[in-house]
Amino acid sequence: MVDNTKKPAGPAEKKANRRGAARLAAVQALYQMDIAGAGINDIFAEFESHWLGNEVEGDTYLPAEAAFFRDVVSGVVRDQKKLDPLIDEALSKGWPLKRIEAILRAVLRAGAYELEHRKDVPGRVVVSEYVDVANAFVDREETGMVNAVLDQIGRQFRGDEFGRG
Repeated sequence: MVDNTKKPAGPAEKKANRRGAARLAAVQALYQMDIAGAGINDIFAEFESHWLGNEVEGDTYLPAEAAFFRDVVSGVVRDQKKLDPLIDEALSKGWPLKRIEAILRAVLRAGAYELEHRKDVPGRVVVSEYVDVANAFVDREETGMVNAVLDQIGRQFRGDEFGRG
């Protein structure tokens, strides 16, 4: 018999879940900014009042770490001109970032930003988390591409971590 009762999460698990929710929300926000041309302040207001930790269209969203969400979104917006060429370089030749689906662009940008700037999170955790986020939107072949691209970028920014095992 499988035990489906939810056990209380420990402090580290709660923080990880809140960060995971923040990553998912950040990717959704970046996607919305890319597709609809929404501004960052509008995105922050919308996500913080309607999405983070609330029920939307019958789905309850986990409470997200708002400061982490803001850092990833604002960091990607601030550094996009630097991040995009790094992602382009890591992509297969003939498939520049502009040809990639908007949701995958958002995943790759957020992951690349976090690999460069969020040294408080282990690099392999960053890659794994964004592969999980991508898995919510695309099929397995595309999540493999996310894994390969972020792994390559991780090796650039954190060679010491990615060089080990």
